[in-house]
Amino acid sequence: MPAEWRVEERTEPGASLHGSWPTVAEDPGRRTVALCRVTDTCLVLGSTQSELVVDRSRVEAAGISVVRRSSGGGAVLVTPADPVWVDVWIPAGDPLWHPQVDRAFDWLGRAWVEALARTGISGLTAHDQGFVACTRWSSVVCFGGVGAGEVVTGDGRKVVGLAQRRNRRGAWFHSACVLRWEAAPLVELLALDPDERRAAVIGLEGAVTGAADLADGLGVAAPDGLALAYSLIASLP
Repeated sequence: MPAEWRVEERTEPGASLHGSWPTVAEDPGRRTVALCRVTDTCLVLGSTQSELVVDRSRVEAAGISVVRRSSGGGAVLVTPADPVWVDVWIPAGDPLWHPQVDRAFDWLGRAWVEALARTGISGLTAHDQGFVACTRWSSVVCFGGVGAGEVVTGDGRKVVGLAQRRNRRGAWFHSACVLRWEAAPLVELLALDPDERRAAVIGLEGAVTGAADLADGLGVAAPDGLALAYSLIASLP
């Protein structure tokens, strides 16, 4: 582990984890990585998403909180067990800093590919071109599309999603690696009619896969979430 990286574990409600990062706020001049684990199940919306995409009655009945992040993209369902959530802070001017937003993810995507390979999950790449809408639901669900740096299988299924927020001090990257993918629990919380809901589940099931799902297919041990997070830390440049 390079000495310049500061590492911490954060276990808090989803709203708190997305709202602030006290360590970075106090000392933004150092590379920092955090393993994030929520204490509640939450539906996380992108910064520009309308809350009209949420079926409030279903969310309330399930006891799920709705959280908004300050980075772009679509909705993500986050539970204490899945996905594996790792945040990274890069100060402005750091060798890993890139002024182009779409190129700023490159190194992090490559680190995730290496981290997954360390666990025996091979054949993955970091997407290095423009945004690709894998399904018609890409504007609503984060994993329905693939953006720069995000990790995909050889047949284009998304495994790791990335997002970022930037200011004059640096860039805060969110990364989420799915372990076991099921589209239905997320889709059921969206304001869709029954036909749309069925179509969304079908489309998203084929567009995404999880690290543990891939491990099963390769005949290797499914990675533990904490072990996978530390594999990523070991793969950071």
